Amino acid sequence: MHEEILLDVKNLSKSFILSRSVGDVIHGRHPQVDAVSDISFTLKRGETIGVVGESGCGKTTLGRMLLKLIEPTSGSIDFGGEDLASLDRDSELAFRRRAQLVFQNPFDALNPHFTIRRSIYEPLVNTRVPENQHDQMVADVLIRVQMDRMLHLLDSYPHQLSGGQLQRVVLARALVLNPEFIVADEPVSMLDVSVRAGILNVLREVRDTMGLAAVFISHDLALVRYVCERTITMYMGSVVEDGPTRDVINRPLHPYTRALVQAVPVPNVAQSHEPLALTGNLPDARNPPPGCRFSDRCPLAEDICRQSRPPLRTAEPNRRVACFMVPEMVAETG
Repeated sequence: MHEEILLDVKNLSKSFILSRSVGDVIHGRHPQVDAVSDISFTLKRGETIGVVGESGCGKTTLGRMLLKLIEPTSGSIDFGGEDLASLDRDSELAFRRRAQLVFQNPFDALNPHFTIRRSIYEPLVNTRVPENQHDQMVADVLIRVQMDRMLHLLDSYPHQLSGGQLQRVVLARALVLNPEFIVADEPVSMLDVSVRAGILNVLREVRDTMGLAAVFISHDLALVRYVCERTITMYMGSVVEDGPTRDVINRPLHPYTRALVQAVPVPNVAQSHEPLALTGNLPDARNPPPGCRFSDRCPLAEDICRQSRPPLRTAEPNRRVACFMVPEMVAETG
């Protein structure tokens, strides 16, 4: 269904230098956290990938690197055949038209001093879209996000709108440039349950009608299951599982993914909900375990897990997992 690769991520890593204590200065230490560590994946045109994991696992850092909002420490991101690190000023402006971010918190994402109209028009001005195209592009995007019946709100200010209305405005602002790719960072986490379904339906509809490629960052497996074709599970900055969403959620291979799935209180689903007990606490990101970063919490861990870091490898067709306890797929011969 999806053939052409739009986004090619290779060995992407990002480290942040932490504030130094007096002891660090005395001993010449430069403490850092590896927020994202050696991540590789591809995203095809029109494909949607969900990135899941608990808070602090590096999901948002990954999303911001994909949009060139922060620079990676190492690795590369190829977008439509161009290396993002090598873009000149004009090429970066063109990239901004093609790739957009949907923010998590609509209350913080909009300038409180701008009217809704000005907020939606702002990306067109910033990316130098000819002014004679502005009105039609805004009219089109308002239909896409189902705001064409809310035109009376365009001259309102953010504090005058509800959370659901503001999230539609944030979506409109991200989509008004007709991008090819979006990163949606927890797009409904700040909304009441009663309005989430409407926003998710809009997201699915614009994805299908516009042919958008998208990365959805979320801790909500129900959202990922509803919107995404593929799911990547992250733990402490690394990918531990990657595969078709239906398979990852119905039959998770990595113990951490299994724990995430079994923690979701969803009735009448196929997977087992027998608890998978996690021991210990989340390790200190400044000093992660020497082997598998999940080994201190994993009930299945053996000596090899504490000594060596498992590579991300093929366990089944179209599925990758970083776990010594999951057998490696044997290639068919014939």
